[in-house]
Amino acid sequence: MTEQRGGALLRTASSPGRATFLELFFDLVFVFALTRVSQRLINGIDGSVGAVAADVGRTLLLFLVLWQVWIITTWVTSRYEPERVVIQVVVVGTMFGSLVLGVTLPRALEERALPFALAYVAVMLGRPLVIGAALRAHPRRLVPLRLAVWAAASAPLWVAGALLPGPRLALWVVAIAVDHLGTFLGWPLPWIGASRTRGWLVTGEHLAERYQQIFLIALGESILVIGVTYSGKEFSGEAAAAFAISFLITALLWRIYFYRAGHLLAQALRTAGAPGRLAESASQTHLFMVLGVLSAAVGYELVIAHPYDTARPSWLVFVVGGPALFLAARSRFEYEIFGRVSRPRLGGLLVLALLLPVLAAVPAMFALGAVALVLALVAFADARRAWRRPLEPSASPIGRETLGEAGPRREPSGGGRAGQGRQRAAYVRQRDGGGVVQVGQAGLDPLPHQRGHPDAARVGGGADPLVRLQREPHRPADHRHVGVGGGQLRR
Repeated sequence: MTEQRGGALLRTASSPGRATFLELFFDLVFVFALTRVSQRLINGIDGSVGAVAADVGRTLLLFLVLWQVWIITTWVTSRYEPERVVIQVVVVGTMFGSLVLGVTLPRALEERALPFALAYVAVMLGRPLVIGAALRAHPRRLVPLRLAVWAAASAPLWVAGALLPGPRLALWVVAIAVDHLGTFLGWPLPWIGASRTRGWLVTGEHLAERYQQIFLIALGESILVIGVTYSGKEFSGEAAAAFAISFLITALLWRIYFYRAGHLLAQALRTAGAPGRLAESASQTHLFMVLGVLSAAVGYELVIAHPYDTARPSWLVFVVGGPALFLAARSRFEYEIFGRVSRPRLGGLLVLALLLPVLAAVPAMFALGAVALVLALVAFADARRAWRRPLEPSASPIGRETLGEAGPRREPSGGGRAGQGRQRAAYVRQRDGGGVVQVGQAGLDPLPHQRGHPDAARVGGGADPLVRLQREPHRPADHRHVGVGGGQLRR
């Protein structure tokens, strides 16, 4: 009985695949928190190249704290039912902790270190403890237990760093490394093993929306920086031009992100042979894309405030380096989806690298204009491809590719296997020793790493089978019914 009550927290086939209003409400805090990241960078921009690099490193540490809070919350709302009161309490509590992090972030390595560290530890330790208690005797309680143990292991480092100014930076670097390493390894513990996110049952549409939304939050932070900087400066033609170019670059970043790969992420997660693996990889690439957008926003503020000052090398780190980092991460994102990278993105990266020595000797306005021109050419190349080949899910190569451990695999479109390829197969395998079932829809045979797996099963059933998970209360936790079309496969 207690196991069934705990299982009510888990997402079911009837759970909404879209992000909820609660999650959008949660994201409002990150609009504010990301502006604090940019503001900290702006405050440390004056000085030598070494001093700027050190300040960028310190700010990156604080940003990684925010990212860890956001990404774990995203996975929580993807695994658990966000309409349940317990999950809503967890999300709202995390929201308040994130607000404290944002308020203290500009001086987090100085006099506000203790509230910053305590807020982070409270979120990272309190969240899994509450969820684990709510799951009661359900086998999946082992996952939040792992998170809580790893959070408890890094907590002394955060608190000690807050109390000891001398070794603070070193202690916090080790602490955030422990937290991110735990996420990457699946929070392994003796005797009960690990639970890597790449093996989790994921809601593809939900995760895709959440990644898209955090990118839009970063763009919103850029718009906020552009507007606040220009509104606080005396109006002039030069500042107005820098204001317009900054907005144009922001719009181009939006266009380049969403062209094909950004639009098709949800479909890629649905059709991937290993959807958890793709979701895990996408979270890493979105981290760098968001960093690129935030860095570009710092460049906007510098150029709007000083449009005709010569672009210093420390300025070009943001004016050129931000968009370049975005393009590099966006190229990786495209490779995750399609198994290739388009030439315009690689060409844009190469042009920015070649222009960097030249831009160091020109006014900041011209450097910003050159970046806008490069991004416009990349977006124009995308627009030409879209005109020649409209963006439709049925025309997307994703439906004909299997995303597995070895990358995408293109299948022939002719007869024979083509008819079989149009059918989707559901692959079910037991994970985590606690009733976690991974369901991936692929096009053809089991993936190489799935062939021969004792827990892998192929389910046929029509062009677009309906896969639903149902738990039998009278059976052990690791048994499920998988219904495909009108039939059922019992495990």
